[in-house]
Amino acid sequence: MKIGVVFPQVEIGNDPAAIRDWAQAVEAMGYTHILTFDHVLGANPPSHPGLKGPYTYRHPFHEPFVLFGFLAAATRLVELVTGIVILPQRQTALVAKQAATVDVLSGGRLRLGVAVGWNFVEYEALGEDFKTRGQRIEEQIEMLRTLWTRELVTVKARWHRVSDAGINPLPVQRPIPIWMGGESERVQRRAARLADGWMPHFRPGPEAQAVVDRLHGWMREAGRDPGKFGIEGRFTLAPVPRDQWAKELGAWRAMRGVTHVCIHTVGLGLKTPADHVETLRRFTDEAGVR
Repeated sequence: MKIGVVFPQVEIGNDPAAIRDWAQAVEAMGYTHILTFDHVLGANPPSHPGLKGPYTYRHPFHEPFVLFGFLAAATRLVELVTGIVILPQRQTALVAKQAATVDVLSGGRLRLGVAVGWNFVEYEALGEDFKTRGQRIEEQIEMLRTLWTRELVTVKARWHRVSDAGINPLPVQRPIPIWMGGESERVQRRAARLADGWMPHFRPGPEAQAVVDRLHGWMREAGRDPGKFGIEGRFTLAPVPRDQWAKELGAWRAMRGVTHVCIHTVGLGLKTPADHVETLRRFTDEAGVR
């Protein structure tokens, strides 16, 4: 199992040196990947009573592709993972270009997690239709893979038009792996058909295993091999007592089909990036990461 770390978006601050030092410390400790969240805009809840998500305009988010361009230069080995980019609120060709550039500058270390999101205020501000996001993401995934693997592309689809054009440079990985986030049955079935992996939000145990097994069943129905499909669990430390960290990680390792886990240090009351690093050091030692 590959064990990575969630970039503590809302707590790490804006000091470039501290962000660099955090990433280099993560790499030095032997974690395999850095996963980051995505929000372009945060809304003001009193103005949008129908908005139920966990983040507002008070939560800072570094833009994933820009951040990964920076981290590509600051690190050598860790995989750079979006977990997730809200794909339907972004222009597909531009995402293809940004992702390819990160992949080139990092030497082929990008994994692109995508999902449809929940913040309709972002969609409105970015000029995209919130109501069609589920339909459009399927066409977007196909479009991304086409742009990453061909020098010239001609496409006439429902939401995309490309007339004998292409991105340059193409990525190192052709195509870049696309994983999907989301919890609904519709999203899981979509991931089973289209994605290279899935990023759920459950804790390990029999109920979670049943979900994974059902997903693998849908993959077989679609003629796909579950053995070639990744699943990334998220181990949020805050609700788990420190003396239970090793047991919880062991439960993740025991799950069939779970190939990755990322450790999330936000919510522990940590004050500085150095505090996040020190917490990861303790987790590494006490949970038996190595």
